Amino acid sequence: MADAGSGPGAPGAPGPPVGPRVVLATRNHHKIAELSRILAATGFADGLVGLDAFPGAPDVAETGLTFADNALLKGRAIAAYTGLPTVADDSGLCVDALHGMPGVFSARWSGKHGDDRANLDLVLGQLADVAARGAQFVCAAALVLPAGAARREWTTTGVLAGSLTHAPRGTNGFGYDPIFVPDGFSVTTAELAPEEKDAISHRGRAFRALAPLIAAHAAAS
Repeated sequence: MADAGSGPGAPGAPGPPVGPRVVLATRNHHKIAELSRILAATGFADGLVGLDAFPGAPDVAETGLTFADNALLKGRAIAAYTGLPTVADDSGLCVDALHGMPGVFSARWSGKHGDDRANLDLVLGQLADVAARGAQFVCAAALVLPAGAARREWTTTGVLAGSLTHAPRGTNGFGYDPIFVPDGFSVTTAELAPEEKDAISHRGRAFRALAPLIAAHAAAS
Protein backbone atom coordinates (compact mmCIF):
# COMPACT_ATOMS: atom_id res chain seq x y z
CA MET A 1 0.00 0.00 0.00
CA ALA A 2 1.19 3.55 -0.74
CA ASP A 3 2.64 5.41 2.23
CA ALA A 4 0.86 8.35 3.80
CA GLY A 5 2.86 10.87 1.81
CA SER A 6 2.16 9.42 -1.62
CA GLY A 7 -1.63 9.56 -1.90
CA PRO A 8 -3.82 12.24 -3.48
CA GLY A 9 -3.73 14.31 -0.30
CA ALA A 10 0.06 14.67 -0.34
CA PRO A 11 1.54 18.19 -0.67
CA GLY A 12 1.60 19.28 -4.29
CA ALA A 13 -0.67 16.48 -5.45
CA PRO A 14 -3.73 17.56 -7.47
CA GLY A 15 -6.91 17.47 -5.42
CA PRO A 16 -10.10 15.78 -6.59
CA PRO A 17 -12.49 17.80 -8.76
CA VAL A 18 -15.10 19.89 -6.96
CA GLY A 19 -18.44 18.17 -6.41
CA PRO A 20 -19.77 14.95 -4.94
CA ARG A 21 -17.49 12.02 -5.62
CA VAL A 22 -17.52 8.33 -4.89
CA VAL A 23 -14.72 5.96 -5.80
CA LEU A 24 -15.60 2.61 -7.27
CA ALA A 25 -12.79 0.30 -6.21
CA THR A 26 -12.15 -1.42 -9.52
CA ARG A 27 -10.26 -0.97 -12.77
CA ASN A 28 -12.63 -3.32 -14.59
CA HIS A 29 -14.27 -1.14 -17.23
CA HIS A 30 -17.14 -3.60 -17.73
CA LYS A 31 -17.97 -3.40 -14.03
CA ILE A 32 -17.65 0.40 -13.91
CA ALA A 33 -20.09 0.72 -16.83
CA GLU A 34 -22.54 -1.74 -15.26
CA LEU A 35 -22.48 -0.14 -11.82
CA SER A 36 -22.71 3.36 -13.27
CA ARG A 37 -25.92 2.32 -15.06
CA ILE A 38 -27.34 0.74 -11.91
CA LEU A 39 -26.60 3.76 -9.74
CA ALA A 40 -27.82 6.21 -12.38
CA ALA A 41 -31.17 4.39 -12.40
CA THR A 42 -31.49 5.07 -8.65
CA GLY A 43 -30.85 8.79 -9.12
CA PHE A 44 -27.11 8.91 -8.43
CA ALA A 45 -25.24 9.67 -11.63
CA ASP A 46 -22.63 12.30 -10.81
CA GLY A 47 -19.14 11.94 -9.47
CA LEU A 48 -18.59 8.20 -9.73
CA VAL A 49 -15.01 7.36 -10.71
CA GLY A 50 -13.04 4.14 -10.96
CA LEU A 51 -9.49 3.48 -9.87
CA ASP A 52 -8.12 4.73 -13.19
CA ALA A 53 -8.62 8.19 -11.67
CA PHE A 54 -6.07 7.23 -8.99
CA PRO A 55 -3.13 5.56 -10.78
CA GLY A 56 -1.17 5.12 -7.56
CA ALA A 57 -3.98 3.37 -5.69
CA PRO A 58 -2.93 0.03 -4.20
CA ASP A 59 -3.91 -3.31 -5.63
CA VAL A 60 -5.75 -5.07 -2.83
CA ALA A 61 -5.38 -8.83 -2.49
CA GLU A 62 -8.70 -10.65 -2.20
CA THR A 63 -7.74 -12.82 0.75
CA GLY A 64 -11.12 -12.93 2.48
CA LEU A 65 -13.12 -16.09 3.03
CA THR A 66 -16.39 -14.52 1.87
CA PHE A 67 -17.55 -12.05 -0.77
CA ALA A 68 -18.31 -9.51 1.98
CA ASP A 69 -14.81 -9.91 3.45
CA ASN A 70 -13.24 -9.10 0.10
CA ALA A 71 -15.53 -6.16 -0.61
CA LEU A 72 -14.63 -4.63 2.75
CA LEU A 73 -10.90 -5.26 2.27
CA LYS A 74 -10.98 -3.32 -0.99
CA GLY A 75 -13.27 -0.60 0.32
CA ARG A 76 -11.17 0.06 3.42
CA ALA A 77 -7.89 0.29 1.51
CA ILE A 78 -9.21 2.62 -1.19
CA ALA A 79 -11.14 4.86 1.23
CA ALA A 80 -7.94 5.24 3.26
CA TYR A 81 -5.91 6.05 0.16
CA THR A 82 -8.31 8.50 -1.50
CA GLY A 83 -10.00 10.05 1.54
CA LEU A 84 -13.32 9.62 -0.29
CA PRO A 85 -16.38 7.41 0.17
CA THR A 86 -15.58 4.14 -1.56
CA VAL A 87 -17.82 1.48 -3.03
CA ALA A 88 -16.38 -1.98 -3.53
CA ASP A 89 -17.81 -5.33 -4.41
CA ASP A 90 -16.85 -8.93 -4.73
CA SER A 91 -18.94 -11.33 -6.70
CA GLY A 92 -18.80 -14.72 -8.26
CA LEU A 93 -20.45 -17.88 -9.41
CA CYS A 94 -21.42 -20.55 -6.89
CA VAL A 95 -22.14 -23.91 -8.53
CA ASP A 96 -24.18 -26.47 -6.62
CA ALA A 97 -22.37 -29.49 -8.06
CA LEU A 98 -19.01 -27.91 -7.15
CA HIS A 99 -20.07 -27.37 -3.53
CA GLY A 100 -20.40 -23.62 -4.02
CA MET A 101 -17.19 -23.13 -5.95
CA PRO A 102 -15.64 -21.21 -7.72
CA GLY A 103 -17.14 -18.75 -5.21
CA VAL A 104 -14.57 -16.19 -4.07
CA PHE A 105 -12.10 -17.73 -6.54
CA SER A 106 -14.35 -17.05 -9.57
CA ALA A 107 -12.06 -14.46 -11.18
CA ARG A 108 -9.02 -16.74 -10.96
CA TRP A 109 -10.57 -20.21 -11.13
CA SER A 110 -8.31 -21.26 -13.99
CA GLY A 111 -5.21 -19.90 -12.24
CA LYS A 112 -4.90 -16.54 -13.99
CA HIS A 113 -6.86 -13.60 -12.63
CA GLY A 114 -9.35 -12.12 -15.07
CA ASP A 115 -9.13 -14.73 -17.84
CA ASP A 116 -12.86 -14.97 -18.37
CA ARG A 117 -12.79 -17.54 -21.15
CA ALA A 118 -10.38 -19.88 -19.38
CA ASN A 119 -12.43 -19.69 -16.18
CA LEU A 120 -15.65 -20.38 -18.05
CA ASP A 121 -14.17 -23.28 -20.00
CA LEU A 122 -12.85 -24.87 -16.81
CA VAL A 123 -16.27 -24.78 -15.15
CA LEU A 124 -17.87 -26.31 -18.24
CA GLY A 125 -15.23 -29.04 -18.27
CA GLN A 126 -15.80 -29.82 -14.61
CA LEU A 127 -19.53 -30.17 -15.29
CA ALA A 128 -19.20 -32.08 -18.56
CA ASP A 129 -21.01 -35.19 -17.26
CA VAL A 130 -23.17 -33.49 -14.63
CA ALA A 131 -26.92 -33.28 -15.21
CA ALA A 132 -27.80 -31.12 -12.18
CA ARG A 133 -26.51 -27.68 -13.18
CA GLY A 134 -27.94 -25.32 -10.57
CA ALA A 135 -25.89 -22.25 -9.71
CA GLN A 136 -26.14 -18.78 -8.23
CA PHE A 137 -24.48 -15.49 -8.95
CA VAL A 138 -23.69 -13.77 -5.63
CA CYS A 139 -22.54 -10.19 -5.05
CA ALA A 140 -21.56 -8.46 -1.83
CA ALA A 141 -21.33 -4.67 -2.09
CA ALA A 142 -19.73 -2.43 0.49
CA LEU A 143 -19.70 1.29 1.16
CA VAL A 144 -16.74 2.42 3.27
CA LEU A 145 -16.27 5.99 4.46
CA PRO A 146 -12.87 7.53 5.20
CA ALA A 147 -11.66 7.90 8.77
CA GLY A 148 -13.59 10.31 10.96
CA ALA A 149 -17.14 9.16 10.19
CA ALA A 150 -19.18 7.87 13.12
CA ARG A 151 -20.23 4.80 11.18
CA ARG A 152 -17.90 3.83 8.40
CA GLU A 153 -19.07 0.57 6.78
CA TRP A 154 -22.18 -0.99 5.28
CA THR A 155 -22.61 -4.16 3.21
CA THR A 156 -25.46 -5.60 1.15
CA THR A 157 -25.82 -8.88 -0.72
CA GLY A 158 -27.60 -9.75 -3.96
CA VAL A 159 -28.24 -13.26 -5.28
CA LEU A 160 -29.45 -14.42 -8.71
CA ALA A 161 -30.37 -18.10 -8.96
CA GLY A 162 -30.23 -20.04 -12.20
CA SER A 163 -28.55 -22.89 -14.05
CA LEU A 164 -25.61 -23.40 -16.36
CA THR A 165 -25.66 -24.20 -20.05
CA HIS A 166 -23.42 -26.75 -21.78
CA ALA A 167 -21.88 -24.13 -24.10
CA PRO A 168 -21.51 -20.32 -24.11
CA ARG A 169 -24.28 -18.22 -25.64
CA GLY A 170 -24.45 -14.48 -26.16
CA THR A 171 -21.97 -11.62 -26.44
CA ASN A 172 -23.13 -9.17 -23.80
CA GLY A 173 -21.90 -9.04 -20.23
CA PHE A 174 -18.66 -10.59 -19.04
CA GLY A 175 -17.32 -13.31 -16.78
CA TYR A 176 -19.62 -16.31 -16.58
CA ASP A 177 -22.59 -14.52 -18.19
CA PRO A 178 -22.48 -16.60 -21.41
CA ILE A 179 -23.22 -19.85 -19.52
CA PHE A 180 -25.70 -18.63 -16.89
CA VAL A 181 -29.47 -18.83 -17.43
CA PRO A 182 -31.47 -17.07 -14.67
CA ASP A 183 -34.46 -18.91 -13.23
CA GLY A 184 -37.55 -18.08 -15.27
CA PHE A 185 -35.55 -17.23 -18.40
CA SER A 186 -34.57 -19.24 -21.47
CA VAL A 187 -31.59 -17.04 -22.39
CA THR A 188 -28.24 -16.47 -20.72
CA THR A 189 -27.37 -13.21 -19.03
CA ALA A 190 -25.02 -12.59 -21.97
CA GLU A 191 -28.06 -12.68 -24.28
CA LEU A 192 -29.93 -10.04 -22.28
CA ALA A 193 -29.75 -6.34 -23.09
CA PRO A 194 -27.71 -4.46 -20.46
CA GLU A 195 -30.82 -2.86 -18.95
CA GLU A 196 -32.56 -6.24 -18.72
CA LYS A 197 -29.57 -7.76 -16.97
CA ASP A 198 -29.26 -4.82 -14.56
CA ALA A 199 -32.90 -5.24 -13.51
CA ILE A 200 -32.37 -8.81 -12.25
CA SER A 201 -28.63 -9.18 -11.67
CA HIS A 202 -26.93 -9.98 -8.39
CA ARG A 203 -24.95 -6.75 -8.69
CA GLY A 204 -28.11 -4.80 -9.44
CA ARG A 205 -29.81 -6.16 -6.34
CA ALA A 206 -26.82 -5.50 -4.09
CA PHE A 207 -26.12 -2.01 -5.39
CA ARG A 208 -29.74 -0.88 -5.45
CA ALA A 209 -29.93 -1.76 -1.76
CA LEU A 210 -26.77 0.29 -1.14
CA ALA A 211 -27.61 3.19 -3.47
CA PRO A 212 -29.48 5.45 -1.00
CA LEU A 213 -26.49 5.37 1.36
CA ILE A 214 -24.07 6.00 -1.51
CA ALA A 215 -26.05 9.04 -2.67
CA ALA A 216 -26.37 10.45 0.85
CA HIS A 217 -22.70 10.18 1.70
CA ALA A 218 -21.57 11.35 -1.74
CA ALA A 219 -23.57 14.53 -1.27
CA ALA A 220 -21.95 15.08 2.11
CA SER A 221 -18.38 14.45 0.94
